[in-house]
Amino acid sequence: MEVEDLRLKIRDIPDFPSKGIVFRDLTTLLKDGESLKVMGEALTDLYRDKGVTKVVGIESRGFIGGSIMAYNLGCGFVPARKPGKLPSVTIKKAYAKEYGVDTIELHSDAINENDVVLIHDDLLATGGTIRACYDLVMSMNPKKVYVNFVVELTDLNGRSVLPDECEVTSLLKY
Repeated sequence: MEVEDLRLKIRDIPDFPSKGIVFRDLTTLLKDGESLKVMGEALTDLYRDKGVTKVVGIESRGFIGGSIMAYNLGCGFVPARKPGKLPSVTIKKAYAKEYGVDTIELHSDAINENDVVLIHDDLLATGGTIRACYDLVMSMNPKKVYVNFVVELTDLNGRSVLPDECEVTSLLKY
């Protein structure tokens, strides 16, 4: 199985969560062992030689690919969570998303100036979530930050919310 074959495992759900939206459901990819393995290896291969010390996975589907990459790279995993889910002191950022306003939090001691950070989420749409997470990570002054997705919806131009110097990769683009 090749990376491009993963596209065949993603289910399209029309009119979800609202009319006119085509939801790209990655759970059908994740439930297939071979697809999950190919996805994890392809994601990891993009960063093997980048010196990543922490992978930040965005709740909740970003935890899956993020954990796989952190394990494969032998580095730490940091969960970016919704408010009230992390047990210690946090920093947070509110952001607009396609269907309203939300907030994301990180533990305040999760990242330091010696870290090379990879932020991962399953899908890039309009970019509100990734920008909020990127801003939180940058506020901790890491050496370098990379951003990665399994799927990118290019017509929504979510990449444009990130600075030009931010290296962004996606396995599949729609």
